[in-house]
Parts: sequence; C-alpha cells; structure tokens
Amino acid sequence: MIIEDLTMPEFAEGLNQTRTVLIPFGSTEEHGPHLPLATDTLHAVEVGRRLAQRRPIFIAPPIPYGVCRSTSQHAGTLSITTATLKALALDIVSALHRQGLRNFVLLTGHAGGTHTSALIDAGEELLLRFDDIRVAVLSEYMLASRQGRGIIETEGDSHAGEIETSRILHSHPHLVKGRAEREFPSFPNGILVRDKRKYWPGGVWGDPTKASAEKGARIEEVVLDALNRLVEKLENWQE
Repeated sequence: MIIEDLTMPEFAEGLNQTRTVLIPFGSTEEHGPHLPLATDTLHAVEVGRRLAQRRPIFIAPPIPYGVCRSTSQHAGTLSITTATLKALALDIVSALHRQGLRNFVLLTGHAGGTHTSALIDAGEELLLRFDDIRVAVLSEYMLASRQGRGIIETEGDSHAGEIETSRILHSHPHLVKGRAEREFPSFPNGILVRDKRKYWPGGVWGDPTKASAEKGARIEEVVLDALNRLVEKLENWQE
C-alpha cells in the first residue's frame, strides 16, 4: 500500500491488514557523470514498491535528502545535517505512530556512515519514546552485501559503480547517460579534508563499465528477498 496513492478510507482499511510501514530514505547526490542525482532514493522506493506487491505493508513517501559528506562539493549534491535527518525521522515515525502504525522499517538507499548513524540515533530515541513499537534501521547495502557478492566483479565497489549502475540500468534505464570510467577515491586515512573533489574528482567508487541490467535485476531480487525476511522477523520480534 503506497501511502501517497491511498485515500483516507483506504488507509484506514489498510490498518486492518498490517501495522507495518517502510519509510524509504535516499539522497539528492552526485552519482558520477552517468547516473541521476536521485539514484539512492530510486533504489529504496523501487524495492519498497515491489515489497508491497509481496506482502501487506504500508510504504511511506520517500525522503529524498540525506547526509552526504564526501560528495558535498560535487555538483548537484544537496546535503542536510545529521540533526535535520534525525528530526525528520523522529517526526515522521511519530506521525505514523499516531495513525496506528507500530512496526517501522527505516530503509536507506544512501549508505553513508554518518547518514546511517543519524537514523540509528533516531531509532534508539523512538524506542525510548514509545513502548509499543518495533524499529529496524538498515541500508540496502547491508541487505545485499553478503548474498550479492557473487554477482559483482569489482572488489570494493560502492558508489555509482558496478552495483548502482546495474541497479538503475534495470529499474530506470532511461536515466542512465552512458558510462563512467573506473575510479576509487584517495582520501587520506583519518585526516579530514576541505577540498574533497581533489581526492575524488569523478564521484565514482567502483567500475561502472562492468554494469548490466541483468546484474541489476539479480541484485534487486537479493535485496527484496532479504528485506522480506527482515520484515517478517520484525513483525514477530519479542524482546
């Protein structure tokens, strides 16, 4: 059940089927010269919509902004603060809780460490705020990293590379504008830098030349299967 497409009576009827909701978090962030700025959001939304075809679950409207430190100076990246992201998560879950939802999956297509930590902080605070909810916070990368290992050829592939280019070639092929070259950032270990583009000029972390729509379809199935299992586990979770 896609919340933004429902009428008021349809939402009320949906509560008779499930009290579980998935909230897709993404970003508006550079993804090399070939992928759209909405790539991370598209990943989470697409998986959510497909999950809703498998099982009764609400899919909330996506949040298309995230915390993007390493790409903050690349053209097109619109980064927000951790405080803003956390506040958004707290407010959205609280609003959904008032509407009767009790199981919350915060799924992020943007896997940045600072971004994900802000969502985890929000989840921990929500557990203290409400004693009748269950919360899961995870990235798509967490879901696919183990089972999808045999699909991807590029070791260390992460951002706008083989994985993400394959995913968008499968789900939104009309948005892929050619291919970028293989690239990995060269940030110094432990040292924070002001000029981030100096160490990561092209904004690619991996090898987009090895991408294919067939790989993207396989990766999406891995993510979908893992997410389906996680939702089932969450709905039956007992402390």
